[in-house]
Amino acid sequence: METKEVLLKRLDETVTHLIEVCRTVPDPAAEVYDGWAAKDILGHVTFWHESFARNVDDLVHDRQPTPLKGRLSDLNQRGVAELRPCSLEEVIGRLEAAQRIIHANILNPKLSLIPYRKGSRDYTPEEHLGIVADHIGAHVKAIQGKGRKKHSSSKARSQ
Repeated sequence: METKEVLLKRLDETVTHLIEVCRTVPDPAAEVYDGWAAKDILGHVTFWHESFARNVDDLVHDRQPTPLKGRLSDLNQRGVAELRPCSLEEVIGRLEAAQRIIHANILNPKLSLIPYRKGSRDYTPEEHLGIVADHIGAHVKAIQGKGRKKHSSSKARSQ
């Protein structure tokens, strides 16, 4: 298994790549998945990344984390709906802020297990970093036209 440091570097690079792709995609309103454009995917990723950042920050600062609660498909749609009114740069700013919080805290030895969603199991920092980087990477490929065209949020663990 890759070290936390290597996984964090991979996540940093993947987040940066997602941002670059979203800023340069020829038609940000073009549908990538059923009903989701590139900006919607960015909103989806940001919604979950903010949750990840909150949970990590809470644990490191000895606060009770508050993982998201609900069905995965409902939470995915909620994340897109909440961020759809924001500009592309606002969503990017929020994603970058969440990534800074994760980056500042994920290597803290206090972290052993990180909650993901109520009703789901907790994940080690290594698992969480790897899963999130892979998940975001799959979305980047889809935006670039290299991935699947239909998003099946209920089948895969979403960020």
